[in-house]
Amino acid sequence: MSTPPVAPESANADAESGPADLAIGSFSNDPPWIVDPAAMPWREVVDSIRWLTQHDLPELTSARRLPDFKRAATVVADFGAALGLWWVTGRRKGKAGNREASRTDLSRRLRRSIERLGPTYIKLAQIISSGEGLFPEELVSEFKKCRDQVPAQSFDIVRATVEEDFGAPLEEIFASFDETPLAAASIAQVHGAVLRTGEPVVVKVQRTTVATLVNKDIRVMAWLAPFLVGRLPFASLANPPALVELFAETISEELDFRLEAQNMLDVAASFVALNQRGYIVPRPHPTLVTRRVLVMERLSGFNFDDVASMHDAGVDTHEVVRTGMIGFMEGAIIEGIFHGDLHGGNLFVLPDGKVALLDFGITGRMNERQRRAFLRLMLGATVNDVHMQISSLCDLGALPLDTDIDAVIKDLGLDGPGIDPTTADPDEMIQEVQKIVKMLLGYGARMPKELMLYVKNLVFLDGAIARLAPDLDIFAEITQISMYFVQTHGEKLFAEAGFDPSAFQVDLTGVKDSIGLDRSTERFTYRDLQERRELIKTRFEKRGVN
Repeated sequence: MSTPPVAPESANADAESGPADLAIGSFSNDPPWIVDPAAMPWREVVDSIRWLTQHDLPELTSARRLPDFKRAATVVADFGAALGLWWVTGRRKGKAGNREASRTDLSRRLRRSIERLGPTYIKLAQIISSGEGLFPEELVSEFKKCRDQVPAQSFDIVRATVEEDFGAPLEEIFASFDETPLAAASIAQVHGAVLRTGEPVVVKVQRTTVATLVNKDIRVMAWLAPFLVGRLPFASLANPPALVELFAETISEELDFRLEAQNMLDVAASFVALNQRGYIVPRPHPTLVTRRVLVMERLSGFNFDDVASMHDAGVDTHEVVRTGMIGFMEGAIIEGIFHGDLHGGNLFVLPDGKVALLDFGITGRMNERQRRAFLRLMLGATVNDVHMQISSLCDLGALPLDTDIDAVIKDLGLDGPGIDPTTADPDEMIQEVQKIVKMLLGYGARMPKELMLYVKNLVFLDGAIARLAPDLDIFAEITQISMYFVQTHGEKLFAEAGFDPSAFQVDLTGVKDSIGLDRSTERFTYRDLQERRELIKTRFEKRGVN
């Protein structure tokens, strides 16, 4: 069984002025119940479930095992038809010079196929949709529609699932249960309810056949992936087989809500260990948690995009952004655990400015070696130590452990300023990117799960800054956050990274070079960055470069 969280002395002090469970988790001050890990019977099987899930992955993703023929035929036929129709119509738009229209046409046809194929592919699309900057803009934009266009299961099916898992009629557990879901996603849907004891709750109910379908679809993906090697340019750094393994590892843990409930406790405990009270995690119910049903505390606040309402309520959105960045990075490099799927639907801002996190199905977990590698990766970026960054990527599994780091730095041109994207010829830039991708593939580069989740979250936080604090001075913020880590965790950070504290100095040279800024530039706001990105995008589009 997972070890119950242990509270530090600072957290115990906080708990004295609020609910007792604030000593073990960053929860709300108005609890519907008090969390006592020892009194949660569903926790007894969590470790064995997590082990079995990981143990079964190699067999599940084996390309040698034939998939369900009927499902494979359906997938191939649907995607084949989509690609064929694009080849006949949309591809012509690209040849005529309208590459954006061509990419949009292809993305739309893929999205429609995904919606027809069901939960597994919808989930994949949802993950891609939160990867702005990692995947083509048209693909991200189109796949975002998969977030809100998942039809809900009928209430009769929901009722049957809840009653079967809890072994009692719905009315014996809940005083009321909203038949219309608050949200419907690919894996589950969420309903508002009130317990017989009077507490308002949220009930997450898994779709009935999703577990079986996911396993079938992963086998199909694993079987098809080797045939797609070299044919998916946006997947170059991971390659299709590795992408399937990554996706399988991510989605498999979402199929048992007992794992998600434990993730909630573990992430909440990590915030306490960090004395980070800027985040709030809903409490899972002590007993009403099964593989397919999760009852949790109901929280409410401002939608993450509702900046005007936050300002009207006196919420400092700049501070919300800073809290988000620090809390997320601390979880990864200090505690080795973080929420793995940050997007606007999975969080909201409370009236006091704290951020409530929702949906812990995807959580980044690192062993000690991986955590220290992350630490050194972030430290290397802060002091502009390229050798430390590449070495860290090796330890994370993004590059083989025996990689010749000096050769990578030389081959990729990381020992110099690089090409300025605002002035370079777009064709030259594309050739440079293609060369780098080819070199990385030659070195055996891949995208480990934790790194993918971390980068995806950073991309979301990047967008959050655009909405909540567009006039934030990026350089000043990086420096301030870096000094926070030094002052708060410096001794631990430097000792674990094997870094001389006297040599620490924030060096933004690498950041400035990457966006083509003069190294003497002292102030650069996020609004400036957005304008610069638009300039680069416009230059590329004028040249018709994909």
